Amino acid sequence: MIINPYESAKKKIDIAAELINLHPNTLEYLKKTERALIVSVPLIKDDGSLEIFEGYRVHHSTLRGPGKGGVRYSPFVTLDEMKALALLMTFKTALLGLPLGGSKGGIRVDTKKLSDRELEVLT
Repeated sequence: MIINPYESAKKKIDIAAELINLHPNTLEYLKKTERALIVSVPLIKDDGSLEIFEGYRVHHSTLRGPGKGGVRYSPFVTLDEMKALALLMTFKTALLGLPLGGSKGGIRVDTKKLSDRELEVLT
């Protein structure tokens, strides 16, 4: 059975919300993603061929400020993984009292198959 990282993260939020008696309306809002963008990222390879990679940028919440979160490069990146990591980043920044929200990006690519130049252009 494949575990969906976004559903797993939301279950963790459910457990925490129950412990602090969080209002159900607040919980429902906190589990929603503010926006998710799916992009096609073109790369001209060293041999002149074109390869297009799928990428994602997820903003879970920008209520406290701009979304904090980097970009992951992996052949296993999924939209649900980015949604989960953005959600968790929202809580990390809030718990630290930072004026930031949570976001995360990713590009589905095997970086080991790229030359140094190709990797520099992509990143």
